[in-house]
Amino acid sequence: MGRFVNKKASPPSSQKRLLLATLAEILRDVGWLGEAQASATDRPSADGADAVVHLAMDKGRGAELRVHVSKDLRPGAFSAWAERRRPASKKAVVPVLAMPFVSSRLADLCREAGWSWYDLAGNCRIDVAGLLRIERSGLTPVRRPPRPAANLGTTAAARVLRALLSPAHAGWSWTQRSLQVETCWAKVEGDQPVSLGLVNKVIQFMRDEGYVEGAGRRGLRVRDPGGLLAAWSKAYRFERHERRSYFTLLKGTALHEALYRVELEAGGMAAYAAFSAAARQAPHVRQPKTWLHVGAAFLDSFVQHAQAKEVDTGENLVVLVPDDSGVFVSFEADAYVGEQRLHCTDPVQTYVDLMHCGGRGEEAAKAVLEQKVLPPWKALACI
Repeated sequence: MGRFVNKKASPPSSQKRLLLATLAEILRDVGWLGEAQASATDRPSADGADAVVHLAMDKGRGAELRVHVSKDLRPGAFSAWAERRRPASKKAVVPVLAMPFVSSRLADLCREAGWSWYDLAGNCRIDVAGLLRIERSGLTPVRRPPRPAANLGTTAAARVLRALLSPAHAGWSWTQRSLQVETCWAKVEGDQPVSLGLVNKVIQFMRDEGYVEGAGRRGLRVRDPGGLLAAWSKAYRFERHERRSYFTLLKGTALHEALYRVELEAGGMAAYAAFSAAARQAPHVRQPKTWLHVGAAFLDSFVQHAQAKEVDTGENLVVLVPDDSGVFVSFEADAYVGEQRLHCTDPVQTYVDLMHCGGRGEEAAKAVLEQKVLPPWKALACI
């Protein structure tokens, strides 16, 4: 600390002292970097930096790290917070966020905004363009972060997220009441919408994490559909679907027509899923098996029409029996009017299923994301 912090300045707080010491250790591990000269600011600076670190490199090159210490900064507040602290000079000046704990979400926002960051454990991403990059991850947090206020892995949260993220709803503004209405599926008798209290809880969590913005008369809007979809995928509980394996001799048109008859009897509670939905929404990965979501009450109808037999090995039909009928909801306009064809799960449902079903699922999910989910959002400059 003696060589790292200017002791003539007003003494830093305990938290600031610990964070500056951590930065000193991170930089010291870079053997070729040499000694970094630093000073804690004793007067308010234009950008509000708490400390300045001068890095001297070879050939007369150098850079300046302007360190901003924060005790608790939520991702939803980061953009406005960072804008107020934009460095006056952009040449070789790097703003750095220093916190006891930096979540993966906040780290992503820092990277997108051109900020570096680090935490007390030494996890970091310090990037001086063209000169230096230090990245560390996986170190146990010194201070355990608080648990999130909402669980995106529940079926109720999935209904909210499916409505918000569907490409059919790109750019929409929502009130909590209008969003609640979209969590109820009219095709299922007695299906109840998610409670307004839970909708509020999920929205508050998404606002804190910076995934949505706006309120009141302007309405709520998704500001980071890709990030929110990734967060949902991470929390998604694919194992809640009961997986069954079947074999049928039907192929091609005969199989498609049989599955369409299943949907007619099931009242919409049957749909192409995972790889089979992706093959129709964003053709990319070929898969010899047919993947379906089928409601538990309609498995007998499926077996009869598809002439299917349940098997332990050698299946060519994979049936996922969901614990919630929400997976059958698709907000896309019916693309198969006049065709005798089973419908597909909504593209965002297809994506999260693919991310968890193994094989080349992640590759197919990426194709769905890039070809089907994100383009409507990009067209409206939502991302």
